[in-house]
Amino acid sequence: MIIIHGMNDLQIVPRLLSAPLVRSLESAPVVVVTGSRQTGKSTLVRMPEVATNRSYRTLDELELVARAREEPESLLRTAGCVTLDEVQRSPELLMAVKRSVDQQRAAGRYLLTGSANLLLMRRVAESLAGRAVYFTLYPMTRREQLGLGQAGIWRELFDTPDQQWLDLVIAQSTPEEDWRSLARRGGYPTPALELDDQEARSLWFGGYTQTYLERDLRDVASVASLIDFRRLMRAVCLRIGNVINQTEVGRDVGLSQSTIHRHLGVLDVSYQLVRVPAYSVNRTKRLIKAPKMYWSDTGLAMHLAGESAPRGAHLENLVLSDMLAWRGSLIDAPQILYWRTSAGDEVDLVIEWKGQLLPVEVKASGRPKLSDIKSLRTFRQEYPDMVRTGLLLHTGQETCWLAEGILAAPWWRVL
Repeated sequence: MIIIHGMNDLQIVPRLLSAPLVRSLESAPVVVVTGSRQTGKSTLVRMPEVATNRSYRTLDELELVARAREEPESLLRTAGCVTLDEVQRSPELLMAVKRSVDQQRAAGRYLLTGSANLLLMRRVAESLAGRAVYFTLYPMTRREQLGLGQAGIWRELFDTPDQQWLDLVIAQSTPEEDWRSLARRGGYPTPALELDDQEARSLWFGGYTQTYLERDLRDVASVASLIDFRRLMRAVCLRIGNVINQTEVGRDVGLSQSTIHRHLGVLDVSYQLVRVPAYSVNRTKRLIKAPKMYWSDTGLAMHLAGESAPRGAHLENLVLSDMLAWRGSLIDAPQILYWRTSAGDEVDLVIEWKGQLLPVEVKASGRPKLSDIKSLRTFRQEYPDMVRTGLLLHTGQETCWLAEGILAAPWWRVL
């Protein structure tokens, strides 16, 4: 992926999604890349290995949007193998893609991108059902920002026997970093790679928020009051990592519960809000089923909340964001969940993949303690047939077995 630094300096920054995207174009008639605005979708699909022998059309151009809505079949007939950028602006074009693919299912004919979650937009989801492979491009992971084109070592943990995890983690060569710096800059390419000071990043996040409110909201929903919507975003960002009580939030921001519910749906569709469901099976303990709420990017979340100092919840959000980027690159995508019981036991994040469970606890502390792993131990006892070693991520330097079946590791060795 090409990121522009200044006027004359070009740096190649690989993205995690590059290789699976190219592979999918070799077999699927339609490949869809979604994600929030400014994650780098347009740049990704114009990479040489992706763009060769393809035309490129963007529906950011008003004239093309009008043509797509009035004469979608004509537009596709003259395109050949084509990349269509920001397709959520014209559902009519998606119906034409469906008809075209039904007539000829050649591999790689259509590469589509959208800044809205097309799977949650009913007409689009119905038109592409059974015809498309979907990927999600999230803000850049730490390893992408380091030029490695990777997410954290989640797959390696699943593929490696548990007794070898200590050696696996210690062998990671990624440099140590203050997690608070990563939380402040987030993962959008421009503030993460091009802007060196927080004031410049704050200006960028302000412009991003305005653009999102003025453009993306018009595409996916009708919001009566942008001021109310901004207040809701702020309220959610102040509560990241928590189960959101819609009645309580409505009382705080002066909106009805139905309005809160509708606005949260808009944030979902536009890839700003991240809901993490509760892990639940038919066990003796009653589990809390409501999802926890996070934000797609910690830098933007801090800006919206007016926070200058990251909290422990932001470190948890960073770990989640890395997991989401990894999941977004996989066709056989894992589930990312949390676990909490009515008795107060809680595991921050649980990855469920291929019949196995990987519980992860995140602590913004440099000295992990036995009290930090109480819930990890309880979780492992509750699901002994499926669970892998529990992972406690902390902000220190030591990697060690903290207890049987519990590995403590610095966050920067895993992400």
